[in-house]
Amino acid sequence: MNDAFPERFYLRPTDAAALFASVATILVIFASIFATLLVFAPSAKAATGIEAATTNAATVHYRTVVIDGVEIAYREAGKPENPTVLLLHGFPTSSQMFRNLIPKLAERYHVLAPDYPGYGASEMPAREKFEYGFTNFANIIEGFVEAKGVSSYALYLMDYGAPVGYRLYAKTPEAVTAFIIQNGNAYEEGLREFWDPIKAYWNEPNEANRDALRGLLTIDATKWQYTHGVGNVEKISPDTWHTDQYLLDRPGNNEIQLDMFLSYKTNVAEYSAWQALFRKTQTPALIVWGRNDHIFPADGAYPYKRDLKDLEFHLIDTGHFALEEYGDAIAAKMLDFLDRKVARN
Repeated sequence: MNDAFPERFYLRPTDAAALFASVATILVIFASIFATLLVFAPSAKAATGIEAATTNAATVHYRTVVIDGVEIAYREAGKPENPTVLLLHGFPTSSQMFRNLIPKLAERYHVLAPDYPGYGASEMPAREKFEYGFTNFANIIEGFVEAKGVSSYALYLMDYGAPVGYRLYAKTPEAVTAFIIQNGNAYEEGLREFWDPIKAYWNEPNEANRDALRGLLTIDATKWQYTHGVGNVEKISPDTWHTDQYLLDRPGNNEIQLDMFLSYKTNVAEYSAWQALFRKTQTPALIVWGRNDHIFPADGAYPYKRDLKDLEFHLIDTGHFALEEYGDAIAAKMLDFLDRKVARN
């Protein structure tokens, strides 16, 4: 025995065996307790609600698909087996204008909201490689619908969405189950004094008339679109016009928008054909129109009554982007209308 280490520091073989047995017993007890906790403790997913969120029908998915060589961004929600509602946005925004509406519809409907080329999160091809105009936009959205495997849909038509959507309707009217028309024009009565400088550009598409429209692409003009005619400006999120302006200010985007102003002339030439088709098909329609809109005033809403007989007509005391102030009311009107007019699987 080494005198430097007293005997009490050494374990006899029998003592060592007993100690190891005790440690093993303790480890078994801890393992049993840990296993019990794993069984009865709520999982992290259940505790945070993450798992429930990913399986909720109202969850919005942000996806892309390539159509005719252009990457198209879109929002999708709801079960694909339910009737589809196709939401077509206006200028100068994107599918983000439907950010609050989509979850409300998705509990009962399959909802698709694409961004046009050069808008939102979609690709912005160079003007030299892509023709920016309403006919081409309609072709892109037609390809998008086909890529999604959708054969019929209700159309939400707002601003630029109206001429895009009506072109789809003119090609395959039987595919359109219903219209929801929100400040979307199809009559010359709806093109009032706001359109005078744009009409001047149509009649004489020179640089001077083109440059005269650049003021419509500024932050002040974009904010005005969201705030003019609303009942309470404090209800309108500044995120709306700042998001749109960020995208308008991308290099080259202003020129795309000016091309689209010129292309709008081609829509007016189609008005009479669309109106004749309204009279022929009598597609059920819901109008929810901001009556104080200076761009597409209520003068453009009333003429629909001439041609569409299965029409539910509502003027709302707000401006151009009616969803920003009256989104809940419009969603309720839409759900009631769609539930009555669109056949469910």
